[in-house]
Amino acid sequence: MLEARISHLAYAPEIAAAMLQRQQAGAIIAARQRIVEGAVGMVEMALDMLSKKSIIQLNEERKAAMVSNLLVVLCGDRNTQPVINAGTIYQ
Repeated sequence: MLEARISHLAYAPEIAAAMLQRQQAGAIIAARQRIVEGAVGMVEMALDMLSKKSIIQLNEERKAAMVSNLLVVLCGDRNTQPVINAGTIYQ
């Protein structure tokens, strides 16, 4: 009986680089999905708490703006910069 075993397997550098890039892309997508799931849960919780505690009444437009702002902050990969609103954007 003759037996053969592979003791070393190597890919061409360009194939190895493409495989690594694909693996990294998959990891980034999975991480982003977890971040978005967590952010959406936090936004839901914030809206629910604001409503239950009657802290503020938001119409649909303001609620949408708040959701958008929270998702940008929670899902962004850079530190946020505070903005001071000296007036109102609503008429």
